[in-house]
Amino acid sequence: MRLRLTVLTLLVLPALLWGCAFIGGTKVYTNPNYPPGDIRYLDVSMPSLPLLPAGDWINASPGIVDSLRGKVVLVDFWDYTCVNCIRTLPYLKEWYKRYAKDGFVIIGIHSPEFAFAQTRGNLETAVEKFGLKYPIVMDNNFALWKEFGNQSWPEEYLFDQDGILRYVHSGEGEYGNSEEMIQRLLKEKDPELKFPPLMQPLRPTDVPGAVCYLPTSETYLGYNAGRIGNSQGYTDNRAVDYRQPKSVKKNRFYLVGKWVAKGQYVRYAGKDGDGKILLNYSAASVNLVLRRDHTALPPGQNGDPVRVFVYLDGLPVPKKDWPSGMMLSKAGKTFFNLKDPGMYDLVECKKYGRHILTLVPSSDAFVAYSFTFGTTCVNPGG
Repeated sequence: MRLRLTVLTLLVLPALLWGCAFIGGTKVYTNPNYPPGDIRYLDVSMPSLPLLPAGDWINASPGIVDSLRGKVVLVDFWDYTCVNCIRTLPYLKEWYKRYAKDGFVIIGIHSPEFAFAQTRGNLETAVEKFGLKYPIVMDNNFALWKEFGNQSWPEEYLFDQDGILRYVHSGEGEYGNSEEMIQRLLKEKDPELKFPPLMQPLRPTDVPGAVCYLPTSETYLGYNAGRIGNSQGYTDNRAVDYRQPKSVKKNRFYLVGKWVAKGQYVRYAGKDGDGKILLNYSAASVNLVLRRDHTALPPGQNGDPVRVFVYLDGLPVPKKDWPSGMMLSKAGKTFFNLKDPGMYDLVECKKYGRHILTLVPSSDAFVAYSFTFGTTCVNPGG
């Protein structure tokens, strides 16, 4: 349902801020062979927990697969560059902290959207950054994704002590419902268990029924899914000198200077620091998935970060809108350092609005994948 407030578009969001997932939704499975109110599965292609591989795990000891017997298991499909996944992690971490002692296990299945996220070292760095303690298995070939019939990041599958699928949730939101279901299945194991109150929403956008502005949708930069605004378009695997556009259309991105386009990303190919990415967007916050191309860095500088300058509406980003990691140069320019591959916060405005974002990389090691956006709510209480 869409509502209108003054001239800005609003959307009722069950805590989903547009990015790499579908709109949040829940499936609860029932079976007429059980008493009324029992929520066993019905008509689902994968009713029981598949045998997970003994392959590439993080935070797991030998025998992890056998240790799941008799446990309530939440399987979370995620990608460490996915903004929607990142927003769910504080809830997953707290649930694991609260209920692990009662026989609750979270299994993170990391199915990477971008090629660099297939590298174990990159994933380990992200797991440490986010403070994740539960077991995570690498699903680089999407075998588990296909076995589950999964369709989005993030998506959670909750199995009871018998390994029966009882609950599925897609995207962000409905955290209270998910935690309530965890408690219910644990109670089936042990009716004497006592639980704390359900977690309160951590963000205004997480409140059920929150009415929020509709931000620009996820914007890919590579030619597989990107929609470049430059009239020159894409040229595969060859540097193109893009001209400064006369105007920047809404919800489109433009390149200025020399860039090479690939299927998943664009890479700055200039040498004079005159390259730019321009983006006309509507949102409160902006994120961008980035990495450094080590082959483009001079010998001995592989560990050095790449400085990226950020401008909002042609000016340095106001300090009140700085995300973590933003800095001010001696010349008064706002910038951040690109080092580890992943999602970077660029702007965190307190209010929703339309702006033009400009990024100026300082090195041709700069590689950009996709923009995602966050919003604010007019009625966060629903």
